[in-house]
Amino acid sequence: MLSKIEKEINRLKVEKNAVILAHYYEEGAIQDIADFTGDSLYLAQKGKESSADIILLAGVVFMAESVKILSPNKKVLVPDMAAGCSLVDSSPYEDYKAWKESFTDPVLVSYINCSAAAKTISDVICTSSNAEKVIASIPKDKQILFGPDKNLGRYLAKQSGREMEIWPGSCEVHVQFHAKNLFDLIQQHPDALVIAHPECEEEVLNYASVIGSTSKLLNEVKTNPAKKFIVATEDGIFHQMRKVRPDAELIQAPTAEGCNCNHCPYMKLNSLEKILSALETETPEITLTDQTIEMAKISLDRMLHISDGGNVIY
Repeated sequence: MLSKIEKEINRLKVEKNAVILAHYYEEGAIQDIADFTGDSLYLAQKGKESSADIILLAGVVFMAESVKILSPNKKVLVPDMAAGCSLVDSSPYEDYKAWKESFTDPVLVSYINCSAAAKTISDVICTSSNAEKVIASIPKDKQILFGPDKNLGRYLAKQSGREMEIWPGSCEVHVQFHAKNLFDLIQQHPDALVIAHPECEEEVLNYASVIGSTSKLLNEVKTNPAKKFIVATEDGIFHQMRKVRPDAELIQAPTAEGCNCNHCPYMKLNSLEKILSALETETPEITLTDQTIEMAKISLDRMLHISDGGNVIY
């Protein structure tokens, strides 16, 4: 049975022709009230495809900015403007721009976890779902810059065999997973399959049988007959994993402190109460200048084109 607040959210969605997009790292109640739940690529695609007048993005602000860039005529809301990202904070526009300009005619591939301003100077955006496909689209004679996540960049360089200059940013959540403690946990659960997000440190990834985006990890749990999984990513994804595999034991990888309790503090700022307030007041709203939208849209459109199997000329 729906709670009073859930009923009111649903009423306002109909009244205002609004849709709610929620990332996998949100609390389970938020994922359940959403019209679409997924990873960054899926949410960007759904935001662009939507015919709604209002899109509320329950995730972090850079995701909502991406939806606004792709759908500038729609009103895009977030539950909490303080829902930031350590990768955004680690790649301030002026420094990121100066870094790119220190090279001659490079292709700057930026992880979607960056600001709208950073996207304006990027040649193409990627997510962890499509990053390998994006890298493969770049001509062999082009120098590749990758930012702002160093761990994803290092993983992609290894997978693709391409040399890259990598920006030294990291996700404050995924770097907390600890290799030695993970090794000890594996000894306790030798029958568990280890799966990990590529934002983790290389020492952690070395223990993983499957490495990929949140959607890839979810699909692995759904389709792999293993009965036990050790999962090195944010704990919000466990909500969907338990839905598709109620018979499986899910264990989050440990941090340096040894706890299995690693979550994104920014994602967890959102709540049903804040979602209701945002729909009632139509604030906080994502606003970007026309110039920012025009310039950032180029790199995002390239990403979506490549994801759909298209070719891009850099």
